[in-house]
Amino acid sequence: MRTERVKFAPSRRAKLVLYGLMCVLAVPFVFPTWWMVTSSLKPANEIFAFPPTLWPTDATFAAYGRVFDFAPFAAQYWNSMYIAALVTFGTLAVSSLAGYAFARIRFPGHNLLFLVVLAGLLIPSEVTIVPLFQMFNGLGLVDTHWPLILVPIFGAPSVLATLIMRQFFIALPGELEEAGRMDGLGRFGLYWKIALPLSRPALGAVGIFSFLHSWNLYLEPVVFLSTPAKFTLPQALTQFTDAYGGPMWDVQLSAATMSALPVLIVFVVAQRQFVEGLAHTGLKG
Repeated sequence: MRTERVKFAPSRRAKLVLYGLMCVLAVPFVFPTWWMVTSSLKPANEIFAFPPTLWPTDATFAAYGRVFDFAPFAAQYWNSMYIAALVTFGTLAVSSLAGYAFARIRFPGHNLLFLVVLAGLLIPSEVTIVPLFQMFNGLGLVDTHWPLILVPIFGAPSVLATLIMRQFFIALPGELEEAGRMDGLGRFGLYWKIALPLSRPALGAVGIFSFLHSWNLYLEPVVFLSTPAKFTLPQALTQFTDAYGGPMWDVQLSAATMSALPVLIVFVVAQRQFVEGLAHTGLKG
């Protein structure tokens, strides 16, 4: 007996209600960004005016120019950019190799070793910051960018990335690698020519996670860096204060707006891979 699958098609009214509800729910998420961007274009005395204005009455870009007068913001922007790029590529390399090994290579105690690696997610970064500072201080790497690059690549963010990559590689059919073995590929060849090209969705998710984590990192820069020209953006945003130590809100909001742009661009460009990566990592355990 043949059964036909009935597809449910919502009415136009139901779609309008759904879209309206989604717009209302989006307001708490969109409004802070809107307030940040529009307030960066307002004079300082208008930012906290009552009643508040949703759009500046006299828009000005003067605060954006002052950002570069009060601090070496261009150098700090470059610091965050290249550190986030190195951390992202380093995490992709380490997590994809480790995830493939845990998914495909069977050796005595591999499950126990994987549990030990996952235990790294349970340790807060605040617990390890003092030993890490002593280690990097002994190596002469304090007030350099090396701790901000090495710690995320080999720390807890890489553990989460390894878990995502392992789950994705487990879900890949083993027949694909059997065909590769018949063509004479070794273990690394199977990883490089078959598994890695097919893992683009997972790599996209890991890349976004890694970039955002490095871009928003605050504790480690505060601990390891002391020279303003070497600061990253999260640390630099706290330095825009007046002679009395009060925050210069228009300058801070202008700097924050410029700091948020790369994050928005990365997510818009890679959002499809991000969603697909999260979907595929739960197919098979």
